[in-house]
Amino acid sequence: MGGGLNGESSAGTGTVTETSAGSETSMAHRARSVLAIRPFRRLWGVTYLCSVADWLSLLALTGLVSQATQDYKTQSFAFAGVVLTQLLPGLLFAPLGGLFADRFDRRKVMVFADVGRFGLLLSIAIVGSPLWLFVGNFLVGFCALLWIPSKDAAVPNLLRRPDQVETANQLGMVMTYGIAVISAGGLYAAITGINTNFSLQRAATESGASEAGATRLVLFIIAALYLASAVTIATRIPELSRRVASAPKAADPDKPDTSGGFGAMLRDAATFVRTSPLVRGLLIGMIGAFVAAGALVGSSQVYATSVLGGQASFGLLFVALFIGLATGMGGAPKLARKLPRNRLFGIAIVTAGIDLLLVALSPHLVVSLITCAILGMCAGAAFLTGVTIIGTEVDDAIRGRINAIYQSLMKIIFAGGMALTPVLVGLVAPHSITLFDRSMVIDGTRPVLLGAGLLATVMGVLAYRQMDDRRSETILSDLRAAISRKPRRRATGLLIAVEGNTHIDTSTQATLLADWLRANSGTDVLLAADPALDDVRLRSVLTEAGLNSARAHALVAAAVRADLVEREIQPALARGAVVVMERFVDSPLAHLSVAAGLDPSELEGLADWATERLRPDITVLLDRDPATLPPRAGNAEHHWHVQSVLTDMAAADPDRYVVVDGDGSAADVHDRVLIAVRTTMAGRKLAQFAQAETH
Repeated sequence: MGGGLNGESSAGTGTVTETSAGSETSMAHRARSVLAIRPFRRLWGVTYLCSVADWLSLLALTGLVSQATQDYKTQSFAFAGVVLTQLLPGLLFAPLGGLFADRFDRRKVMVFADVGRFGLLLSIAIVGSPLWLFVGNFLVGFCALLWIPSKDAAVPNLLRRPDQVETANQLGMVMTYGIAVISAGGLYAAITGINTNFSLQRAATESGASEAGATRLVLFIIAALYLASAVTIATRIPELSRRVASAPKAADPDKPDTSGGFGAMLRDAATFVRTSPLVRGLLIGMIGAFVAAGALVGSSQVYATSVLGGQASFGLLFVALFIGLATGMGGAPKLARKLPRNRLFGIAIVTAGIDLLLVALSPHLVVSLITCAILGMCAGAAFLTGVTIIGTEVDDAIRGRINAIYQSLMKIIFAGGMALTPVLVGLVAPHSITLFDRSMVIDGTRPVLLGAGLLATVMGVLAYRQMDDRRSETILSDLRAAISRKPRRRATGLLIAVEGNTHIDTSTQATLLADWLRANSGTDVLLAADPALDDVRLRSVLTEAGLNSARAHALVAAAVRADLVEREIQPALARGAVVVMERFVDSPLAHLSVAAGLDPSELEGLADWATERLRPDITVLLDRDPATLPPRAGNAEHHWHVQSVLTDMAAADPDRYVVVDGDGSAADVHDRVLIAVRTTMAGRKLAQFAQAETH
């Protein structure tokens, strides 16, 4: 069940040296940037269809089992039986979905799985046998086992930049565990409510029809949702078949290979986990986290009575936990801007383990609610961070298998913890004590939660030690930065980049803009140009070193850009200057990716490293019709492709770009640039530079 049980989720100023583009923008802005990407937007819609179907099937199949028997004990196990048969394929065939995702066309795998779920739900509705219900539900879970890793592994390939993976995961979780749950619950209540309120059930019974008519109608709707998903994926999202170029990686013996059979791929995944400290730490931390989660959920009913809050306390504890979970998922990106994700993951697990110890020692319901909310926050931050690490740090050729291992271990440990907890709780007889003049029940839940908390803390420490690659900076400095309101290292200046198709346009407009700012803003202004545009200097470096390949060109261009950022741009920003940069990152990236056929994601990673992830506050994109370029500008087809790449960049991140019509005389374009820059400064409330608006 992708949405409910199997976890179908995975998914302003820029002069901060340790943040990515748009890090200061709100969640709404970042969400719009990701949803502007058409393939992801369509996949998000498909996620809605499948998640609604998943939650509806949980409700409908449970209802159908309950209606098939009059025995109270059997009815009480209906929900557990449906959940177990959904989870069982993930427990028995854990790596299979990842193998399919890495070996075959992911789009075709998803279509096959959706068509399978359509046929199985249809057959359950038609056959009506309780035995076939459980068998069919098991096979539906098997289809989900194939669908989820393919979907999760494909998401990063649909996005423009690695920093968008986290936002995409947030959107997936909001859809799966928020919008889809509400939609499914409302739809199920509406259909069954109409059946009850209008006495359709009695009329059906009197005519000899099945009493489960309304539930069967829900199953037909679920099957239709899966079919709609399959059709949409097959016809509207061909980009799901996209793979990151791996030709250069095939020659690297340390990189994962998919040329062998399933056995070789499985061994390759195991070797990758064993040799990758990042992934190894991720799985170690996840084991501790879900042991703690399984213990908490498995003991929650008994624990609720031990805090003397009555039966209502059980519901309150779950509300607190899920509020914390949502808060943690929403706040993780903000923490990740101040704290590296590999450290954030380990710290979240350790904090969750320590907090679980406080849950176990809690003497009062109020304390339990607060500690459960904090526990949920840590769990939400850890889960989102873990999924994001897989999406951004794991190679595309093996991402499906790592996703499958992550999801499958989560189910196995969580289910095992839930099953073992009641047994351990039953070993300790409850007895009452008085603490601070208040009665408190000590039962088996307390030592179980203490043990789970200790285990989670130890696992979190191990995960942190495995994943941490910043030993030169203490964890305390990172924690102080995370707690404080200010970023760790922030420049006070303003960076404006002028990007465009040709050097002539960007050079002219950057110079005019810098001159105008010097004359009107009363601020120190630095005009910087892309050093790679100095053909004499660049060709001299390449020739003297005997370098001729496109990759060598990209590396040298990144090297001189890194020198410029460190030597001129960062000091200027630190002293509060305005830096106008001609062709900072985007234009060179677009030209190299088009001219040399290099992977844009690799070039962007190289640019991030060279600039220390520095991004402009304002990026002015000159949108000029390539047909109007002079003949000396070069190949017209090349410029059409470059302009298309630049336009796509702006569409994917509208909050960072200001697109200006680049056609016409230099003076006309300059006037448009001034209006755009002044409007953007005012709109973003860059008060220290707003003096220019008054002149």
